[in-house]
Amino acid sequence: MKTRLRNLREDSDLTQKDLSKMLNISQVAYSYYELDKRSIPLELLSKIADFYNTSVDYLLFRTDTPVPYPRNQTNKNKDITQL
Repeated sequence: MKTRLRNLREDSDLTQKDLSKMLNISQVAYSYYELDKRSIPLELLSKIADFYNTSVDYLLFRTDTPVPYPRNQTNKNKDITQL
């Protein structure tokens, strides 16, 4: 998972600090997730997938297709802080 997290972050021209602020966690905590030194809580993993417009399965290497699953209407148009 660490490779996908890092690649998605870098492809978005974000630093770990940028993303950790958006997720409301410390940069150190995010770094541990990206380095696979700590498991990501499911709720946070879902927020990361939503932020990158992909699926949790893609982040977990269960699929190589980055396209997200269809979303519920109630979750559309929410920003990352509302999830």
